Amino acid sequence: MIASRWLGLAALTVLFASSSFAEDAKADTATPVGRWTTIDDETKKPKSVIAIYEENGKLFGKIEKLFREPNEEQNPVCDKCEGALKDKPILGMVILQNLKKDDDEWTGGTIMDPANGKTYKCKIAVEDGGKKLKVRGFIGISAFGRTQRWVRAE
Repeated sequence: MIASRWLGLAALTVLFASSSFAEDAKADTATPVGRWTTIDDETKKPKSVIAIYEENGKLFGKIEKLFREPNEEQNPVCDKCEGALKDKPILGMVILQNLKKDDDEWTGGTIMDPANGKTYKCKIAVEDGGKKLKVRGFIGISAFGRTQRWVRAE
């Protein structure tokens, strides 16, 4: 009887340890930190690679790579941007700023669209076991905005 109790206790210990390990592994893939491929809303083709990184507890993202057609400018500048970003190279530009962890998403930051030079409020959330990133840019409240799904870059 004592042996069966010890066996049951050992089995529970292994179960809790393995579920804790699974949660840790899940948390590692559930981070938005890393490289993400953006997909064009209209053509459904890859548009860019954004490197998301953490700095002082906040997330930022910069354009690391652009997928351009041969007939397009290969090193475009942000001609629609204003202020310090006006006519600066899009490659290397920080477009995601100041996102803070809020439960299962990161909120309170902004995203800038180099295509129109406008900055929007932003929130992001990791989906599909860390394979996709839901990116919502909006004006005012989240209901007035647009959502994109980025895929984790190889």
